Amino acid sequence: MSQRVAVTGVGMVTPLGHDTDSTWQSLVNGKTGTARITAFDPDGFASQVAGEVKNWEPESYLDRKTIRRTDRFVQFAFKAADEALEEAQLEITKENAERIGVLVGTSMGGLVSLSREYDVLKERGPNRVSPFLLPLMLPDMASGQLSIRLGARAANYAIASACSSGADALGEAANLIRRGDADVVLAGGSEATIAPIVVAGFAAAKALTNANNEPDSASRPFDSQRDGFVIAEGAAVLVLESEKHALQRGAKPLAEFAAYAATSDAHHVTQPLDDAAGAANAMELAVHRAGMKPDEIDYINAHGTSTPLNDKAETQAIKRAFGEEVAATIPISSTKSMTGHLLGAAGAVEAGISVSALTHGVIPPTINYRSPDPDCDLDYVPNVARAMAIRTVLSNSFGFGGHNSSLLFRQWDE
Repeated sequence: MSQRVAVTGVGMVTPLGHDTDSTWQSLVNGKTGTARITAFDPDGFASQVAGEVKNWEPESYLDRKTIRRTDRFVQFAFKAADEALEEAQLEITKENAERIGVLVGTSMGGLVSLSREYDVLKERGPNRVSPFLLPLMLPDMASGQLSIRLGARAANYAIASACSSGADALGEAANLIRRGDADVVLAGGSEATIAPIVVAGFAAAKALTNANNEPDSASRPFDSQRDGFVIAEGAAVLVLESEKHALQRGAKPLAEFAAYAATSDAHHVTQPLDDAAGAANAMELAVHRAGMKPDEIDYINAHGTSTPLNDKAETQAIKRAFGEEVAATIPISSTKSMTGHLLGAAGAVEAGISVSALTHGVIPPTINYRSPDPDCDLDYVPNVARAMAIRTVLSNSFGFGGHNSSLLFRQWDE
C-alpha cells in the first residue's frame, strides 16, 4: 500500500489578496476581486472585466535584477511558495535538497512578456528585443526559477493542460511522492495573462463575460444570467510531502491529499461532452482511488466558470458521478464567483481553498447567484458562506482540449 501524502503548507496570491489568509477571509465574507481591467485600456474590447492581483509590488521582496529577469507569473509563484514553506516550517538544505521537487503548472506561461516584446520588435526592431525574452516567456520558468531559487534538486517541470494545469501539477506531485521519487514537492499553478491579445482571443471565442457594466458581479456561476468567465491571475503553491517525512520532522499536516484522477473527453477543443461522461469519470475515479463512497464527500469545489456550457455540464457530471439523490445533498460552490478564472492556476488556488475549507469548517459561497437555472439545480451554497463539519472535499478542474481533473482532500487522521 502506498504511503499517504500530507499537505503541510499553502501559499496564495489572488485577486483577493497576496496571501492565503486574506484570500480566505474575502471568500468567506463573499467579497469579489473582479473589477474593470487596469492592466491596459480595455475600451473597445468586448470584455473589460478581470480579476487582477492588486497593488503588486515585487520590489518589496525581490531585488531589481530578479524582477527584470522574471515574468509576473514567476513572481507570483515565488511569493506563494515562500508562504507555503513558511507555514510548513520546511527548510531546504544540502542534506534534503535531492529529495525535494517543484511542479508548477500554467496554461500560457510568460505571455505578457512575449506580447510586450513583440510590440518592441514591431516598433523598435529586432535588436531591441530583451535578451531575457525566452526565459521570461517559457511555461516551465515558474517551476525552473523556483527550483533554482530554493535549491530543490528532485524533479522540476511544468504541466500545461489549460485550466487543469494547476490541479494536474498537484496530482503528479503526489504521484512522485507515492512512487518514492521525492519526499517533498512544492506544487501548484501560476498565471498572469491579462494582456490585450489574450483578452481579445478569449472574447473572440465567446468565452468571456460581456457584463462590463457590472464588473463586481460579472462572474455568476450556475446563475441563469451567466454569459462567460472573468479572466484572472494569481498563483498557489502547496507543500506536499510523504507521511513518513512529515511526521519524522514533526510537521503538523493540514490535510491529506487523498486522491487524484484525470480523464479526457476526446471530443472537442472547447466544448464538453454532451453527456458529461469525461468529467463524471474523473470524479468517480478520484473517489474510488481514495477508497471512499460517493455519499462520503462533504463538499465539492466546482470548476464553475460562469459559462453557459461548462456549468450545465458540470452539474450533469456531478449527478452522473454521484447519482441524482446523493448529488442533491452535497454542497457545491464556485469560488470563481469571487476570484474570477485563474486559468492554469485555478486548480491550485481551489486546492488551497479546499484545504482551508477543511481546516476552518466553512464552505465559501457562490456569490452573484440571483436567478436559478433549471439546468443547474443542485445546492450551490448561494451568496452566504456555510459553516459545517467537513471531512472530505472534491475539487474539479476542466480545460480546453478535453481535460478533466479531480483532486480529493480529507482531514488528516493520526
